[in-house]
Amino acid sequence: MPSNKSVSDAPITQFVNCRILRDHRLQRYNTHTHTDTHTHTHNYTQTHSQYPEKLFFDEQGYADKRVDCEGSIIAPGFIDTQINGGYGIDFSQASDDVGSGVSFVAKKILEHGVTSFCPTLVTSPPAIYHKVLPQVKVHNGGKHGAGVLGVHLEGPFISAEKKGAHPEQFLRTFRSGGLQDLMEAYGSLDNVAMVTLAPELASSQSVVRELSQRGVTVSLGHSVANLSQAEEAVQHGASFITHLFNAMLPFHHRDPGIVGLLTSDQVPAGRTVYYGMIADGIHTNPAALRIAHRAHPAGLVLVTDAITAMGLPPGRHTLGQQVIEIQGLHAYVAGTKTLSGSIATMDMCIRHFKQASGCSVEEALEAASLHPAQLLGINNKKGNLD
Repeated sequence: MPSNKSVSDAPITQFVNCRILRDHRLQRYNTHTHTDTHTHTHNYTQTHSQYPEKLFFDEQGYADKRVDCEGSIIAPGFIDTQINGGYGIDFSQASDDVGSGVSFVAKKILEHGVTSFCPTLVTSPPAIYHKVLPQVKVHNGGKHGAGVLGVHLEGPFISAEKKGAHPEQFLRTFRSGGLQDLMEAYGSLDNVAMVTLAPELASSQSVVRELSQRGVTVSLGHSVANLSQAEEAVQHGASFITHLFNAMLPFHHRDPGIVGLLTSDQVPAGRTVYYGMIADGIHTNPAALRIAHRAHPAGLVLVTDAITAMGLPPGRHTLGQQVIEIQGLHAYVAGTKTLSGSIATMDMCIRHFKQASGCSVEEALEAASLHPAQLLGINNKKGNLD
């Protein structure tokens, strides 16, 4: 927390007539913020007695600017842990200036409430990873755009049977049994926040353990794993499921597969398994969305899985090495009916999730803010307004 001096020196904005999402509920406050130019916006509320009285100035008039929110909600910034690109930018395309493309998307998604994200690379040849990854650096967001929390590497260590839109010729297995395979494929794990892999692959469990020990979030997806294989991965440190229901075995009552993690009794005590949902009205039937939410509401993380075509008119685009065709709201691998990500923005997903699931406004907002922050272990500084 900044010193009182830094608070008093910074421009102060007073927000009045607002509802603020705190402690899992919307509370009516007058709130005050000062902007720390180096990092984040800090929020102070009327009822926070730990801050000096001079911060609370309804009547003293100390604010540099006063904003009447007219009953609107002040919520934490949204966090998108799976976004492949947008607005003509494909994160899985190598160039000599990948950073400018990431910055362009970062600025555009800010308009939809996303203040931090994990640029996502789909299955690619090693040369792509080796060129792109060194150019994507973790950094804080600001008025220039959303911050980068680290890269999400979705593949290439996934199942050919559930590859979805991932090109089969670039899929890999753990031939050397672990870290060496990762380094051959990716070149480095610097600035990597998350890796999606299939836990049924031979030697995957040692990889899960190694990644988890390095602070990389391990997600299970594009997989034909049975429940015991998924549970073993969680016991070794996996904590996320990539786009639940999509690109995995369907739920079966005798072996529910990865989906069974939502109610598994083999998850270590004190641990939560989180799961991504693409709530775009295309990828998951509303009934399936409701089943997942009612079974495990605390684990639901909204992701866009947005591709290059987000924000652009229908036509032909790319997703890594694949050509993608946009037909209405659907994104297909060209010439097929294989879904390949979405064109939805995060605010669209939040609205659809609330409408389809019947959840509260608070739950819908937390699925895009608090839950992804908890998943990544950054809820001490993001995902809430405490």
